[in-house]
Amino acid sequence: MSRKIRRDSLKNQTETEFDAVIAQCREIFLKKNQDYGQSWRIMRISSIIDQIYIKAVRIRTIEEKGANLVGESVEDEYRGIINYCVMALIQLETNEDERFECDEKDLLNTYDKFIVETRSLLLKKNHDYGEIWRNMLVSTFTDMLLMRINRMHQIIANKGKTTVSEGIESNLMDMINYSVFALIHLNKKIQ
Repeated sequence: MSRKIRRDSLKNQTETEFDAVIAQCREIFLKKNQDYGQSWRIMRISSIIDQIYIKAVRIRTIEEKGANLVGESVEDEYRGIINYCVMALIQLETNEDERFECDEKDLLNTYDKFIVETRSLLLKKNHDYGEIWRNMLVSTFTDMLLMRINRMHQIIANKGKTTVSEGIESNLMDMINYSVFALIHLNKKIQ
């Protein structure tokens, strides 16, 4: 098989796997919206980032200790991180005084808009880096999430200003992609 055919095949596989993971996350997001409404709309970006931090630390603790006493799986936590990242992207787009419950259809359209942007970012980076993520450990994605969280805490401490670095939005999109990669890896282990 030629390199180009293999590269195209992997690209198509990545797109299909990304879409499958996101479909699960979107379904959870929709069901939680039905259960809780948009209660998260009151949260500041720093609070959402801390919710992501809690999930990432829990994943790392389970990875290191090899035990899960709470019952929610590592996969559930990665899905939660994806949805919290989308929530943060939505909050960043909305002025604080405009944060209120919107129509479910509009909310899902906004969710989808950010997923399309994130998927596009993944495809661009995959073009430049190849499918290198397929050779990485899931624990590396966990560490990368924690690093991005620390970066965002610093950006918040700097009042949102960066001199040469990506802002919070880019970090959130990268975190969605890292979580998707981890879920793809974990799904392959289950099969």
